[in-house]
Amino acid sequence: MLLSLLLLGVCLLLGAVTVTYTSQIKVVETLPNNTGSASDANRKITHDQYDESGTYTGATTPPVTQCAFFLGTLSGGALTVDLRALTTTNGATLDLNGLKVQMVRIKNLGANDMTFKEGASNGHNLFSATDGFTVPPGGHVQIFTNDNTDDVSGSNKTWDVTGTGSQTFECSIVAG
Repeated sequence: MLLSLLLLGVCLLLGAVTVTYTSQIKVVETLPNNTGSASDANRKITHDQYDESGTYTGATTPPVTQCAFFLGTLSGGALTVDLRALTTTNGATLDLNGLKVQMVRIKNLGANDMTFKEGASNGHNLFSATDGFTVPPGGHVQIFTNDNTDDVSGSNKTWDVTGTGSQTFECSIVAG
């Protein structure tokens, strides 16, 4: 009995996910010196009031319990991301069934635009099915859904990615 409890505790510890989320654009603006009465140091304004950050776990709102980080590679200019069959860090398959996608970060490593849409078959609603979301070459997008997407399921599980040839992208997905 004690061994079973210890193994359960170890499994819970090994499967724990803690996410530190930051979305920040910090700008220091130097105002013009129209009167000549203020030094450069006294004419600086820092814009940082719209920054967001937080730490999330399985016990927070929104909850996060699973993560997948992978390099997506298009084949013939297309790829379908299946949220029920993601590869985890240790090479195992991760199934997000019953969970909500809470955070996503995508970076386009290719030389052309990449578009991310709700999948044509069993599409998941993070992206629009019509226009989707285009990430320019070298660009990245970070999305925090705040528990406002549909649960992943057998009929709600895919994103379609289109671009050119065998372009690649970094993808980070956190769900709970």
